[in-house]
Amino acid sequence: MVDGGGPGAVRSTSKVRIMGIVNVTPDSFWQESRALGHQGAELALKLVEEGADILDLGAESSRPGSQYVAAEEEIRRLLPVIEEIRRHSSIPLSIDTRKKVVMEAAWQQGASIINDISALEDDPELGIFAAQKGLSVILMHKQGIPSTMQDNPLGDTALYQVNEYLQQRVQVALSLGIESDKIWLDPGIGFGKNFQANKILVTECGTLCGGRYPVVMGVSRKSFVAQMIGRDSSPEDRLAGTLATNMMAVMAGASILRVHDVAATRDMLLVLENLKSERIGGIS
Repeated sequence: MVDGGGPGAVRSTSKVRIMGIVNVTPDSFWQESRALGHQGAELALKLVEEGADILDLGAESSRPGSQYVAAEEEIRRLLPVIEEIRRHSSIPLSIDTRKKVVMEAAWQQGASIINDISALEDDPELGIFAAQKGLSVILMHKQGIPSTMQDNPLGDTALYQVNEYLQQRVQVALSLGIESDKIWLDPGIGFGKNFQANKILVTECGTLCGGRYPVVMGVSRKSFVAQMIGRDSSPEDRLAGTLATNMMAVMAGASILRVHDVAATRDMLLVLENLKSERIGGIS
């Protein structure tokens, strides 16, 4: 049995949880993260072994320019992977979906977290289902839809606009009966934001909604990281930049890191935790 701790049980000893990405898709932006069928389950269990606290499974790519897929296709891609994971591990499973019918099928196999890039807007039934079943919900900000979201991205006012939007979506979630301790926030790095906006959202993420809800940070190997490095690079070359960005996000208040590279992220968190524990206030 390859097992994982439940939400809150962080094996890295850090208070930050690691969410390992499993893209059960043929078209996610980084080829190495794509794994269908048995390969998807193998990748998932590898991330568990590396120290993931949560797995996030997605069967519909949301990269810039991508097209939505039918619920039936999401379910067809997801269920065999979930079933195989559950034969080996009880690790909490998050499902990256906008659709109630998809989440219901995944919930029947043991998934307990909804990662909705539409923040419960696209399918009104999804929030009701989350409330009925006591599921945790990640509310993410995006501008428009993936196929067009970078046409007119947010800029310097992004923090204000993202905060206003997430406050509204939190109120919707609460009104549906979702408990406040089941609500997580994601500023949506790269989802309709320009370079400056992404930097602001990383460094100020802990201020969203007054810091009342856990913040999920998803920057792993994105083009935003390459922009900070200052040179063209493929996703394969963005690990060091991703780790530095995630370290800054944690220091700014992020409490869940959604990543492709679980082992490296775990090591980064261990180092950060060790160094923070040694701080004595400097020389007076």
